[in-house]
Amino acid sequence: MNAVTERRTYSYLGPAGTFTEAALEQVAEARGQNWHPVHNVGEAFADVLEGRSDAAMIAIENSIEGGVSTTQDALATLPGLRIVGEYLVKVNFVLVAPPGTTLDDVQVIAAHPVAYAQCQGWLGEHLPSHSHVPAASNVASVIGMLDGTLPAQAAIAPPGIVRHYDVDVLASEIGDNAQAVTRFVLVTRVGTPPAPTGADKTSLIVELPHDHPGSLLEMLEQFSTRGINLSLIESRPIGDELGRYRFVIDADGHIEHERMADALLGIRRFSPRVVFLGSYPRADRQIVQYPERYADEIFVEARDWLRGILSGEPEA
Repeated sequence: MNAVTERRTYSYLGPAGTFTEAALEQVAEARGQNWHPVHNVGEAFADVLEGRSDAAMIAIENSIEGGVSTTQDALATLPGLRIVGEYLVKVNFVLVAPPGTTLDDVQVIAAHPVAYAQCQGWLGEHLPSHSHVPAASNVASVIGMLDGTLPAQAAIAPPGIVRHYDVDVLASEIGDNAQAVTRFVLVTRVGTPPAPTGADKTSLIVELPHDHPGSLLEMLEQFSTRGINLSLIESRPIGDELGRYRFVIDADGHIEHERMADALLGIRRFSPRVVFLGSYPRADRQIVQYPERYADEIFVEARDWLRGILSGEPEA
């Protein structure tokens, strides 16, 4: 008799039809498993830490607005979490309405304020006299429009909304920036990092030891002197006093690489607090390039050379 495989549970910012759901759809191992919609980042992380979910899909960065502060701050303060993958979702919007509605019928539009701000160009051209009623989320704008709790004839929503609600699409691709992308990460409880692929990223959060001229440069040198490129560095206030910041960092490479391990050891010696968030495959699968002098074997040879000196071996 074959053993019954227990279904895994994935938390995501719901309800169904969100951009977060679109990111989760990219996770091959999540297909056919339990998907649990939550209301906010804190609830998603609590699901993982308390064992209700095996993983959570969370937005961490937007190409227009930068880092998602609630996610970054939660990762900085909640121990026991690891990023195991990243996924990119194109962010664009559709204007939807109850069946039978035409564009001429639209006077009030329901939309989350962020989505609304990203569609100003299209709205100004096609519905210049409309008014806006804010919604708590992109999906809530549609729900409120349909159930009458929001006084709107149309709503701005993600394209995936049409799979879950009976609406007509009045217009597609209404976002002002066709290149807008949101980066999502899949987060689990602490475990062994995924094996290196050659196209990897390492994320961590670093606090400076104290505020003095050159302290940020000293931190950055831990990476530059080992040939490691940083694809993201963003500051967030620590919150204990004015002027104290932590830095959210994405570095190209994997912790199993000698150069990355050496850099993290340097960071650990330098900083009073380092949070390792994970090493995981890059969403774009782009192979990480670095100068030959930073290859793993160069670090191994240098370490063997020093070991030989300390043990009294004659140099070759």
